[in-house]
Amino acid sequence: MPRDTTLHRIEPQLTLRPINPGTRIGHVHLKVADLERALGFYAGVLGFELKQRYGSQAAFVAAGGYHHHIGLNTWESKGGSPPPRGTTGLYHTAILYPTRAALADALRRLIEAKVPLDGASDHGVSQALYLRDPDGNGVELYWDRDEADWPRTPEGELAMDTRPLDLDDLLRA
Repeated sequence: MPRDTTLHRIEPQLTLRPINPGTRIGHVHLKVADLERALGFYAGVLGFELKQRYGSQAAFVAAGGYHHHIGLNTWESKGGSPPPRGTTGLYHTAILYPTRAALADALRRLIEAKVPLDGASDHGVSQALYLRDPDGNGVELYWDRDEADWPRTPEGELAMDTRPLDLDDLLRA
């Protein structure tokens, strides 16, 4: 059956009933040009475990015993190039680290592999490293502070901002 590629305009609607608060985003699938290169980054540099592979076309990696957090495939992208700036698509994949020390370890891995950062920010609620994978996909590596430590306005609303992250201080974690 052919896939409908027609763009549909969806009018914004006020959601009167919020989504279940237990809802989570489970995994992301990324189109990559070269599967081995992508595995070198996600498994070799970041340390995700290879869980399953479909020959030279796809691989699934995860942290811990989960079935997969990231799917990598070349089904529609083998040898392709990143989308040009100014086009739609995924801005970045965000990978949450359980502790600040684990985020510091990720930074050490990036430094050792000579992977450049696009930025590093302290948002008050979290600390984040921003970079690109070998296919130009945006990647955010971050750690969340405890919710009790999140900055708030006098009215109790979140007061997130973007300040530079002290990388030397992070590396001491």
